[in-house]
Amino acid sequence: MFDGPYLAACLLLVAAGLAKTLRPDDTARALSALTGRRPGLRLVRGVVRLLAALEVAVGVAGFLRPGGVGLLVAGSYAAFTGVVLYARRRGGPLATCGCFGRADTPATRTHAVLTGGLAAFAVGASQTGPADLAQLVARQPLDGVPMLLAAAGIAVVAWMAMTLLATLRGAP
Repeated sequence: MFDGPYLAACLLLVAAGLAKTLRPDDTARALSALTGRRPGLRLVRGVVRLLAALEVAVGVAGFLRPGGVGLLVAGSYAAFTGVVLYARRRGGPLATCGCFGRADTPATRTHAVLTGGLAAFAVGASQTGPADLAQLVARQPLDGVPMLLAAAGIAVVAWMAMTLLATLRGAP
């Protein structure tokens, strides 16, 4: 029950981490706005790249070893949810969290619900899932291909909801 959404969460971590590694500026500006401090953008950009690399590592490790790393994936999403909720409560000029390395990811209720839900799925997968991807795939029909396709589809739909839907709806 948790496997597909959990793997989708891992894929999103990797995609978002890679995007922020390549394009850290929007996330760096968002972090500066959230903290109210104005350290040099160069320093914050370096911190963003470091955290993004950690995000990629957690996503890859979580994908390959769901039972062993699921709680780290859950913790990542819980932290993201906290940041989104803080940004929403704080208001002000924050138009984006820069989650995907671009200014197209506003901090919306949809974003908070999705990241919170992904955190919950990751907790569930860490408690009920197998130790590694090979065991997970082995217990699925058709060598896990439908589940992996579903996970990719969930990741794409979640990304669209956090980026495109928010833009279309005017970032509720």
